[in-house]
Amino acid sequence: MHTQIAVLGGGPGGYAAAFLAADLGMEVTLVEAEPRLGGTCLLRGCIPSKTLLHVAKVISEASDLSEEWGVEFSSPQIDLPKLLARKEKVISNLSDGLGQLAKRRKVKVIQARGYFENSTTLRLEGDHESIPQEKKLTFDKIVLASGSTPAMPPMFNIGSDRVMDSTGALELKDAPENLLVIGGGYIGLEMGSVYAALGTKVSVVELSQGLLMGADRDLVKPLEKRLRKLFQDRIFLNTKVGSLALDGQQVQVSFEGPDKFGTEKYDRVLVCVGRRPNTQNIGLENTKVELDQQGFVKCNKKQETADPHILVIGDAAGEPMLAHKATHEGRVAIEALHHQEVEFDKVAIPAVVFTDPEIAWAGITVEEAKAAGRKVEIASYPWAASGRAQALGCTDGLTKWIIDPETERVLGCGMVGSGAGELIAEAALAIEMGCEIRDITETIHPHPTLSETVMNAGEIFYGTATEIYKPKKKAKAELSR
Repeated sequence: MHTQIAVLGGGPGGYAAAFLAADLGMEVTLVEAEPRLGGTCLLRGCIPSKTLLHVAKVISEASDLSEEWGVEFSSPQIDLPKLLARKEKVISNLSDGLGQLAKRRKVKVIQARGYFENSTTLRLEGDHESIPQEKKLTFDKIVLASGSTPAMPPMFNIGSDRVMDSTGALELKDAPENLLVIGGGYIGLEMGSVYAALGTKVSVVELSQGLLMGADRDLVKPLEKRLRKLFQDRIFLNTKVGSLALDGQQVQVSFEGPDKFGTEKYDRVLVCVGRRPNTQNIGLENTKVELDQQGFVKCNKKQETADPHILVIGDAAGEPMLAHKATHEGRVAIEALHHQEVEFDKVAIPAVVFTDPEIAWAGITVEEAKAAGRKVEIASYPWAASGRAQALGCTDGLTKWIIDPETERVLGCGMVGSGAGELIAEAALAIEMGCEIRDITETIHPHPTLSETVMNAGEIFYGTATEIYKPKKKAKAELSR
């Protein structure tokens, strides 16, 4: 069986690439090992986790209303099978929709595991009826969109389902009495928040000195304060997990740290120490593709690899491992194959941590500017000065611009607070367009909304924020005559 364009992997990058190629008139075959399209993001990642996080947020908001607003609710009764059914319904609706879109675009979908026999041939492993009899697919070009999987260090892999990765955690087999999360990154904190909302006593252990080490410290502070309350102050930093061992129906964990030392038992342990690209054991050694030390495929800005027949996108192409990055890389790869002048050259790839409160950022961070020796100016607006934030009871938020002091162009933006993930899109657009901070402040934002804080933070730069008296440290402006 031969196809003009093959796509290996049916995640957000893979199906976006396949659908665009079909829209441009190409013959496309998509190879996916799973019985459904959607990849990790849809089937066991972004979508199911955010479905559960929505439930966690509703429970949290109800608790806040009871404590602070005088609106009383009884304790929530969790019907775990019903909650899981709802999660699966969301996944099925979206995945079924992708299947229908593939049919309407005449994208041929083969359910198989693809293995490179050479640069233009995939061996199709499996027994699904969609696999051709010869179990081989040849192609002119292929887009590698193989994604990534949760990393599980050998020392934590003790052969028990009581030690979970993020995939296992989303199965919600039960709401254990206590859970240890190894890793203070976004996946661990998101899933820890879900389990805490369901009544589990959650502890977090992190080897480094802080949570979410890739994020701005000013943004992390409000989140850490809330999480310490949610997790009842069971967050242990600068602490190493020495070993895991199964002890009956529990997992015994040894700790080495200033605030946590010795052993303790947990009903379940969730390991969230990163992800690794799916570039091993798929036959890439039989091609001219080159890998870096982390296992990512080397490519240029057109997503082209060292092999002229193979392009790569998504998690396999390198950090950041984000679904929206994969989608855009998929479009670049297909447009490059369609002989368009295109490159993946994004100034701002927004990142969101869907905890409560949410954290979001785009462009460069303060830490990155310092590391590069770049002079920047910071303009921060506390949500305590926002009428909308006061009305919602989310005054611990913050909006922060990173600005070039010479040109006044916006270089980066960070936010923490309710809905930060929705608000960051405006900042990403501004950074991509090379806007000056005055473009933001002179754009009328609706009142009363949290989006006003994006404008207000810009006014802080000029010392003209209405709700905050903070004059800019410059010579007094002369009155026009």
